[in-house]
Amino acid sequence: MGDEKYILAVDLGTSGPKTALVSMRGVVVGHEFEETELLLLPGGGAEQDPEGWWNAIMATARRLLARKIVPVEEIAAVSVSTQWSGTVAVGRNGKHLMNAIIWMDTRGGKYVDEAFGGVLEIEGYDVFKLMKWVRVAGGLPGHHGKDPTAHILYIKNERPDLYERTHMFLEPKDYINLRLTGEYAAGHDSIVLHWVTDNRDISNVRYDDSLIRASGLEREKLPELRRAIDVLGPLKKEVADELGLPRDVPVVMGTPDVQSASIGSGAVHDYQGHIYLGTSSWITCHLPFKKTDVFHQLASLPSAIPDRYLLTNEQENAGSCLTYIRDNILYHEDELLAEARQPDVYKIFDTIAGGMPAGSDKVIFLPYLNGERAPVDDHTARACFFNQSLRTHRGHLIRAVYEGVAFNSKWLLKYIEKFIGRRMDTINLIGGGANSDVWCQIYADVLDRRIRQIKDPIHAGVRGAAFVASVGLGHITFDEIPDIIEIKDVYEPDPENRAIYDELYAEFGNLYKATRKINERLNMQ
Repeated sequence: MGDEKYILAVDLGTSGPKTALVSMRGVVVGHEFEETELLLLPGGGAEQDPEGWWNAIMATARRLLARKIVPVEEIAAVSVSTQWSGTVAVGRNGKHLMNAIIWMDTRGGKYVDEAFGGVLEIEGYDVFKLMKWVRVAGGLPGHHGKDPTAHILYIKNERPDLYERTHMFLEPKDYINLRLTGEYAAGHDSIVLHWVTDNRDISNVRYDDSLIRASGLEREKLPELRRAIDVLGPLKKEVADELGLPRDVPVVMGTPDVQSASIGSGAVHDYQGHIYLGTSSWITCHLPFKKTDVFHQLASLPSAIPDRYLLTNEQENAGSCLTYIRDNILYHEDELLAEARQPDVYKIFDTIAGGMPAGSDKVIFLPYLNGERAPVDDHTARACFFNQSLRTHRGHLIRAVYEGVAFNSKWLLKYIEKFIGRRMDTINLIGGGANSDVWCQIYADVLDRRIRQIKDPIHAGVRGAAFVASVGLGHITFDEIPDIIEIKDVYEPDPENRAIYDELYAEFGNLYKATRKINERLNMQ
């Protein structure tokens, strides 16, 4: 491998961390993964144990380095990407005080409504607060309660003793960086979903004291800000020694998953789009301007690339819908069906879905297993299969899941293209779902867009984290990345499927509208 240098890159998702060795030019030469537990609690709670995160990261790093793929002297830096919109309450000793509240948690929604409501409202927000937050920060906490401000307000109101003992509230990435270096810091990009930074001047992102006070937060409980490409500090001696790394290995700030994926997808130039198709999904691109669409949960926010904005949104459920149908319908282990989990069941899903007709004989799936964020902010929305008959079998249901997720992305894409003022003719596809040739073709057909399937799409997160470090250390520039990324295949829309998908997409929207009030009555907490 010559004189090549490598980044020890970590991508901590909800299911667990992937730790990889990645070259400065994005080649993943080895990786390890370990699952972490997700705790779903009554009342909309979703938590994870930060110690579980740390133990899994260290375990995967030890296993990876023990393989001696590259000499440790060639590891130039550590860079971390993690799930976004989470909250870790940390005491003065640097230890977490409770489980992390993660991006799925809705328990703080009512406190957002109290803090941001008013007499004269638009979309449930006081009109004057709405205008101020959008103008300064680019957005404000969602009614769904999944933003860090809602998490902190939940702790403040329901666990006041713990709130008082909290020295700092940290995003997951910034907590892992604290464990690596002992330094408290947040990135311009990681802090933004607190909605308390002034993002109007993208070259000078800073806290806005008036937004902090009005949100009910405290400035002293929020960390100092750095750029994603900045070196935070060297590894703590005990961490370096445990991993067998030199003690002077630097830790680069890194970035949350949306930003790292956008970079790892190769879509780094303005208006170059990518779709992430994993547990959740999003459609993003970098932009040269700040803009907000509060009606469809779209905003251009600070990117990991300095002085650039990233269009930000999130479709709550995507690959999780396939996991749901695997674990809860097809392979649910109960008294009727106690069989071993199939190791390659997703490949079987692909085979089944690929053998079904486009449109699944008009069975429609709404993918709202955990509510929705964009293009609608609706935490009471729920999933359903619609238009089943005596002829419907599980092949229809499986393909309908693929198509339903794509229909929702098409709905989101409509507002994204309006937001950026142009059509996205070609879109890069990454994430675990992008390994499916069938799903790639369905996306091309449903969206009526050219889809580029990125090679090794599940590595986009660690690849993006490594690129951030590589740029920070001066080895490459962001503009070089599109030429580095390899394309596995390109999928063109099949004109023969246009009519059926246009028909079902229209009914997909009608079905959401028809069930919205029912779901609101059934699921309002």
